[in-house]
Amino acid sequence: MAEQEAGSEERKHYFVSVQAGQILEDPQAAAYELEIIMNENEYTKLRELFDELSSMDEAEMFHFSYSPFGSASDGEINAGYDQLIERIYRQLYEFGTDTTKQHIESMQFF
Repeated sequence: MAEQEAGSEERKHYFVSVQAGQILEDPQAAAYELEIIMNENEYTKLRELFDELSSMDEAEMFHFSYSPFGSASDGEINAGYDQLIERIYRQLYEFGTDTTKQHIESMQFF
């Protein structure tokens, strides 16, 4: 049992495209913006955030296709999206390489 727990703590390099919502193990597989180093549990949490972001995008498209003049303001709609993006970037910063951290700092995101 201890061996399994130790195995889950093994850190690996991942290559992330926030725009595409991708976390890749192979940097040659697709374009990426950031490199991070995470264990399996951390990867799972980040994957869940990207899945939530994707679901939010789909819900917004559905909302606007049926009520383009809905009662929610752009600010209200974007607030949840912005909070989720910030959570994603905080995780990317926490597990990022030095280059990734410098890039996120240059964005002045938080």
